[in-house]
Amino acid sequence: MSVLHLLGSAGEGGAETYFVELVAALRAAGLEQACAIRANPGREKALAAAGVPVRTLGFGGPLDFLTRPGVAGTARNADARLLVAWMNRAARHAPAGPWARIGRLGGYYKLKNYRGFEALVANTQDIMDWVVAQGWPADRVRHIPNFAAAPEEVTPIARAELGTPENAPLLLGMGRLHTAKAHDVSLKALKALPEAYLWIAGAGALEDQLKALAQSLGVLERVRFLGWRSDASALYRAADVCVFPSRYEPLGNVVIQAWAHGLPVVAAASQGPAALIRDGEDGLLVPIDDDAALAERIAGLLADPMQRIRLIQNGHARVEAEFSKTAVVTQWRELFAQYGAA
Repeated sequence: MSVLHLLGSAGEGGAETYFVELVAALRAAGLEQACAIRANPGREKALAAAGVPVRTLGFGGPLDFLTRPGVAGTARNADARLLVAWMNRAARHAPAGPWARIGRLGGYYKLKNYRGFEALVANTQDIMDWVVAQGWPADRVRHIPNFAAAPEEVTPIARAELGTPENAPLLLGMGRLHTAKAHDVSLKALKALPEAYLWIAGAGALEDQLKALAQSLGVLERVRFLGWRSDASALYRAADVCVFPSRYEPLGNVVIQAWAHGLPVVAAASQGPAALIRDGEDGLLVPIDDDAALAERIAGLLADPMQRIRLIQNGHARVEAEFSKTAVVTQWRELFAQYGAA
């Protein structure tokens, strides 16, 4: 008896990273699983290292007639009792069969893609409430948050490796180079923080545009565009402040990860971060698209070590109480047990 996870994305992002982390954590807890994913060498290697069988399929558009039967064959071979579809593309390729189907929602997805599914899992309470408001039966949707876990022994990235002075205030921005992530706001805020350096970890189509903006602002020499990184923990450990000015963010997994790594967070009050952060207690919030407010709160935080310590301590407490790996894995296993898959 096993669970078959489906992921149709080929890209790199927070959802894809967490997919691997959760599957690996469930496997470490003793759950038999398999994965059907779109080809991605790094993801395939990570899942194999976790001891999870992987099959790659096309997960293409309307003319892809091979993925659904491929998923069905994989499910039969794995004796799957349950299919878990991550995001819309996977849901569209999840066939009905002698197994239950669950959709894992990390955003406000098109629910028509999940028609016929036995249950939905939302990673925020707000998404869960929205799903019910759309007419989905309340007893068939539940909220299971993402977990955050920081390795106990991880060496911070040496600042010298990235041309960053040892004593300079170091800001870290995490996320795809996409308009929603608002890295442009961080660059504008950096102009008002003349001593600080900014590392941006993420890949995307806006890289050239963001570099041109940094050049025009006169801050390019203090910005490091790192591309997609597989060593996020080492980055979190190296920085002084996490900046997260996203214009749109259903959850804000970066906030939870920063808390887990002992890094204070300054975020825009978009939907996810505003629901997570208790302003002034475990993080700081600023209005969306307000680079002046972002710079002001970062400067205040850098100048107040006691505030940094308080935010770090309270963030860590939030992780332990709400977002620990043990608590989240337990909730998933309880759900799977309802379908004979745990």
